[in-house]
Amino acid sequence: MPAAAATPTTPPKRRVPRQERSRRRVEDLLDAAARLVVDHGVEALTTRDIAVAAGVPVASLYQYFSDKEDVMLALAQRDMAEMDAQVAEDLAAVDVHSVAVLVRTTMRAFVSVYHRRPAFVEIYLRGRTNLAVHRFGREHNARIAETLRAFAIEAGLARDDLPRSAAVLAVEVGDRVFQLAFEESLDGDQELVEEGIAMVTAYLERYAAPGPDLTTEETP
Repeated sequence: MPAAAATPTTPPKRRVPRQERSRRRVEDLLDAAARLVVDHGVEALTTRDIAVAAGVPVASLYQYFSDKEDVMLALAQRDMAEMDAQVAEDLAAVDVHSVAVLVRTTMRAFVSVYHRRPAFVEIYLRGRTNLAVHRFGREHNARIAETLRAFAIEAGLARDDLPRSAAVLAVEVGDRVFQLAFEESLDGDQELVEEGIAMVTAYLERYAAPGPDLTTEETP
């Protein structure tokens, strides 16, 4: 019998696959679940359907996941890790010389992953009925807010007194913008995304570091 569903305070303890074959099986299960979520929605998903779509016995699924909610959490964790990697890659590829560039690059990196991972839009941006996914998302927002805050201060884009609460709020607002933008379409409402970028930028620019003083003294 599968274990009881995970709660926000008791995340599941999964068996960690160590052999390549086992890791591939877990990836196959997650990929199958992602396809089913996009085709039929989260509510219609069952562990049996996931196993059949992955071509494995249901018992094999329960070796790694306690129930379908646990599969959804694993999918969210995988896709959020991909987002972190995309943000880091995109920031490394541009000249981040202002708060505006930092915000735009980060939010656009998220959008690119949403386009690649439509199942994540269904699981995380729409509904959020899985409490463990919701909690993990909030924790992820706090982590990325702290990472970006440290980056902005170290790069001289933001003042040292940029509050952690302001960084968290900016990320949470961006998260809500994405919820609204992807509510009706997997392509996302790009006009709404742009408005969100402008809003988050304007908020954080209050803490922008002063630029270099380009004034020169008059020649006597």
